[in-house]
Amino acid sequence: MTTTLAHRSLLPRLGRYRVDIVLLLVAAVWGGSYLSAKVLTEQASVFAVLALRFLVAALALVIVWVVRRERLPSRRAVGIGVLLGVTQASILWLETQGVAFTSATNAGLIISLTIIVTPVLESVAARRWLPRPFFVAAVLAVVGVALLVSGNGFSQPDAGDLLILAAALVRSLHVTMMGHLTRGRSDSTITLTLLQALVGAAVFTAFDVPGLVAAIATFTLAGWVGVLYLGLACSVFAFLAQMWAIRRTSAARASLLMGTEPIWAVLVGVSLGSETLGLLGAAGAVLIIAGTFWGQRIEAAHRVNSGRLG
Repeated sequence: MTTTLAHRSLLPRLGRYRVDIVLLLVAAVWGGSYLSAKVLTEQASVFAVLALRFLVAALALVIVWVVRRERLPSRRAVGIGVLLGVTQASILWLETQGVAFTSATNAGLIISLTIIVTPVLESVAARRWLPRPFFVAAVLAVVGVALLVSGNGFSQPDAGDLLILAAALVRSLHVTMMGHLTRGRSDSTITLTLLQALVGAAVFTAFDVPGLVAAIATFTLAGWVGVLYLGLACSVFAFLAQMWAIRRTSAARASLLMGTEPIWAVLVGVSLGSETLGLLGAAGAVLIIAGTFWGQRIEAAHRVNSGRLG
């Protein structure tokens, strides 16, 4: 009896945090994508790998779209889907190319700037600034990322650093636009995500058709498992879940929760990629978790108070 009552009391509590849980799952799935992408790009070109990722995602989403009997998108929904598809494809290309030319330390630190840039962009768009403690929490999380990826030390800025910086800026813009363009609208999340996948599939296929054909012909079973993981888990699930969650919360809060992505990347690397995590890395992971949790609490309280004042 006591166990049943405790279980029932836990359900509403989990319901209140379901958006946060979904965003953390997205971060975990994306954190695991680095190892899969690294292995695949050793066997095929970046464009071929990304083309396969989006082709698999688009095929799966078409099936879901037909089974659910979704309505044809409006002209506005098509425009939003294409725009978000371009920014999403740009993020993945910039990240993949950037990591190839810079150190993991610089890449991890620079991409983490999304945690700060996103709430800044959202505040500018909404003309309403978040409390100062929020930015303290964001900086704390960024410091955590710096410690997490500082095992090999810093290197001089190069072209790869600029590509990763561009990826961080585009990702912040993407999350902010997604929130403002889709929140409170009746556009289907599945339809908008399908449009994004179709744009990515078309763009990356067009850039390297010979590489795509070669990849299809030479990938082993392990390679196709990696492709399915990137296409189904990291694209279909993650894109749908991200948009669903962002339509129910703020871009700033979503950015903080998805900012835990480096932690999941390290966990996957340590457990499956035979990498090591030292004392500094562990301290960085703690700071990221602390900064993310603190920041989302501040943001949630601010959003509630703003609603009351409004």
